[in-house]
Amino acid sequence: MSEISPQNPQRRLVLKTVTASAIAMGLVSLREALAQGGIPPGLYRVQGRVSVNGKPAKRGQVINPGDRVETGSRSQAVFVIGQDAFILRALGRVETSGSGAFADVLRLATGKLLSVFSAGPRRIETPTATIGIRGTGLYLESGAKRTYVCTCYGTVEVAPRDLPKMTETITTTHHEQPRYVYADSAMPEDRMMPRAPVINHTDAELILLESLVGREPPFVGKGAPPY
Repeated sequence: MSEISPQNPQRRLVLKTVTASAIAMGLVSLREALAQGGIPPGLYRVQGRVSVNGKPAKRGQVINPGDRVETGSRSQAVFVIGQDAFILRALGRVETSGSGAFADVLRLATGKLLSVFSAGPRRIETPTATIGIRGTGLYLESGAKRTYVCTCYGTVEVAPRDLPKMTETITTTHHEQPRYVYADSAMPEDRMMPRAPVINHTDAELILLESLVGREPPFVGKGAPPY
């Protein structure tokens, strides 16, 4: 993933998209973020009912590894941990763990999470899936019996949580291989991780998240039809 240069004329369309998304989401500091190559970690969007460790969240609040972020109905949280950025949609709960500035492990108990990660190993767990990542754009929808996984770009290792022998390495550049990951070990193995459509997330959101940490997605400028 490359850095964004606001002065580069070839990036004007990217910045226009990002700015429009930022205005819509209330991220008024985006211009400064682009100029400085990123913004400090913390909560940058608190819409509706958002809590951190069970207490009401405030915009600008730092999210540390070990914290738990939850959203209520019609709610949303946008936050940065280290050089990783996230959108947690309504009725979501994500628990983080790790040391230093980075969350090495995220547990998405329920809900929908769009994430962009810097280089380095991370792991995401849901009730039905384990995903190993190294600098990736990823969208998840977590339920008790099924997880939706879209590797928006980058490489991941995906496996049903109780069947690590079925680990599959997926590499994409632009949403090519979304999957459903099921929990029922009694299912035939060829049905445990079937292909899925691209749903409920957009390229504009990925561009916005990467901009918060001073980067842009690798599909920008490649002529790919937008999602």
